[in-house]
Amino acid sequence: MAGSNQGRATQDVRYEPDERPPLPIAAGLGVQYALICLASIVLTPTVMITVAGGSDAYLSWAVSAALVISGVTTAIQARSVGRIGAGYILVMGSTSAFLAVSVSALEQGGPGMLALLIIASSLIQFVLASRMALLRRIFTPTVAGVVLMLIPVTLAPLILRKLAEVPAGASPAAAPVVAGVTLAVLVLVPLRFSGALRLWAPALGIAAGSLVAGLGFGIYDLSPVAEAAWIGLPDLAYPGLDLSFRPEFWALLPSFVMVTLVGAMDTLGDAIAIQRVSWRRPRAIDFRSIQGAISADGVGNLLSGLAGTVPNTTYGMSIAVAELTGVASRAIGMCVGVVFVAFAFLPKFLALIIAIPGPVVAAYFVIIVALIFVFGIKILLQEGLDYRNGIVVGVAFWLGIAFQLDWIYPESFQGAWGELLGNGMTVGGLTVILLTVFGMGGRRARLKTRLSHDTWPEVDAFLVKFAARNGWDEDMETRLRAVGEETLHILTREKAQEAGDTPEAGDAQRNLLVIARGDGPSADLEFIATTDEKNIEDQLAMLSEAAAGIPVEAETPLRLLRHYASSIRHQQYHDIDILTVRVESAGQMARDF
Repeated sequence: MAGSNQGRATQDVRYEPDERPPLPIAAGLGVQYALICLASIVLTPTVMITVAGGSDAYLSWAVSAALVISGVTTAIQARSVGRIGAGYILVMGSTSAFLAVSVSALEQGGPGMLALLIIASSLIQFVLASRMALLRRIFTPTVAGVVLMLIPVTLAPLILRKLAEVPAGASPAAAPVVAGVTLAVLVLVPLRFSGALRLWAPALGIAAGSLVAGLGFGIYDLSPVAEAAWIGLPDLAYPGLDLSFRPEFWALLPSFVMVTLVGAMDTLGDAIAIQRVSWRRPRAIDFRSIQGAISADGVGNLLSGLAGTVPNTTYGMSIAVAELTGVASRAIGMCVGVVFVAFAFLPKFLALIIAIPGPVVAAYFVIIVALIFVFGIKILLQEGLDYRNGIVVGVAFWLGIAFQLDWIYPESFQGAWGELLGNGMTVGGLTVILLTVFGMGGRRARLKTRLSHDTWPEVDAFLVKFAARNGWDEDMETRLRAVGEETLHILTREKAQEAGDTPEAGDAQRNLLVIARGDGPSADLEFIATTDEKNIEDQLAMLSEAAAGIPVEAETPLRLLRHYASSIRHQQYHDIDILTVRVESAGQMARDF
């Protein structure tokens, strides 16, 4: 049954998040995580500032600030601060998704306007985290998938510029050969090898390209590395904030909001994945942890804006390392944060990375944008591409490309409108949201009431009326009523047990919203109430286990709910529970079987 997490196999996890490994293991893995992610953190602001023609002092400041912020937010993700942080190893680092819009902001308004745009867009993540349950139907994985697929389109001009970035007088073969060697290593290593070597493919590709650039063509200028100190502070080139709110700011803000939304969706996916690999006995997804991860992402973007550097996001590489090593202890995340901060004060090492030739960086980002595009496709496929979603995705993606490349009446969109509609991510994202909202216009029945033991007659009458309105037979009506009764029984019973084992104690000030939607011969029911500590998906999975910790009297409602529902999904957010149950007629279930 979907959503019940049956058949869970014990995973090979050596250290769970709450367990502490020996210090040598924690420190060693912390350094490994940091080294794997370091190039991405440093190269992203480097590309942004060099392409936009920024000063060396600003580049030094932005790179060091990115490292410090990545370290702080990685530690926050590992060791939650209140409701901020996932409580898992989620390495944070600079995100290339912001490259195109950040370069536009630097070219049109300078570092001060870029900083203000990042700060303004970071507020979206705090809103999304706090209202995640309410906004779940608007800010969907489909939006994230389309915008991710459009990111390579917007980054293509920047990559082409870096690809040809070689010193004057260099051999004509320098750029293509160096880029080709880098790309070959980046592609062939992960295709041929697996395990730890695959994780080091980005570093191996950059190292191979840099060696060819330096030894073969002499285009790797190491003089800044020789002049840099081993230990020191970055140049104090704080850009400040441009509070003039020029038209360029308002034209670029929607693009920043769209990319911020994509970052939040990326964090959502990473937060789900790290939960799945961090426990010996897999658990139902804890959406409260996801809210914490997105809030920490917002803190990282807010700090990035205040510091005037490129925003950051979670890195999926940390999930692969956790799965590979079987070590998911929060102590590792704290060590990674310390290592990142330490590297910010090692100028010689940073100069070595900043000086990497343009063709090497371009080849590296070719792989990055290719993976971003594929990740967007994966999100869409996981969400399901029926004919409705297919129309939405196809139209949004095509319009995004068309407006990005000025194919649609460019003479009609000038000035602020030209800036707004000239970004494919903005157009594609807005198109998906508008079409999704329009597609939500189907008929739904809603019941808002108080959650208590006395509520059942009201809910039962609501479900009977809903079944009659959809013309369903007696069997389907019985299934709906049974699901409603057992769900209500579970919700009220659990709250009563927490409040003192009396029904009256558990009934205090709990509200319930029931949303019912017909889908042909099937029905989707949502029960939305104040939060409860126990996840029903986990309890359903325990029914199949010999050592179940559920009392016998508690099993009956769970077994009946599992019998009548075709799928059950329990999403736990801060202060709110959403239990989504799909009910199918006996005939439909037989056809599915």
